[in-house]
Amino acid sequence: MRKLSKKSRITATVAGVALVAVGGGAAYAYWTTTGSGSGSAANSAGGGTVALHATFNAGLTPGNQTNVAYTADNLTTSSTVVGALTANVTTSVPECLPAWFDVTAVTSNSTVAASATGISVGSGVLKFNDSTDNQDACKSATVTVNVSSQ
Repeated sequence: MRKLSKKSRITATVAGVALVAVGGGAAYAYWTTTGSGSGSAANSAGGGTVALHATFNAGLTPGNQTNVAYTADNLTTSSTVVGALTANVTTSVPECLPAWFDVTAVTSNSTVAASATGISVGSGVLKFNDSTDNQDACKSATVTVNVSSQ
């Protein structure tokens, strides 16, 4: 092995110090860098509605009432809250007057999770009012409670 001259040693030392300085400077710049940016994506437009159901016992007669259970199916990809419920009655026989029936809908303001079915969202009462009119047309008629939410 040959000995380096004094000039070669100084050159090698300066080159080494320069490499360390350049390498250290790059690391320093990396750790103190700044920047900014942003990202965006559109939210869901709500993608649909829930299906509401009213369930009650059959066999209602004039002057009697039955409880109504309101449930919801949410086939969307996000949860939703079912708010104020409204309900009305229709019948399968035109002579069986919907005016002879009263139905209530007490809202529970329930959250219905995405893809959930059969979730209770309220309750009410269906009453078949007794009348002085002949109500025979309602015998075997199908009574339907229609429910909606706002």
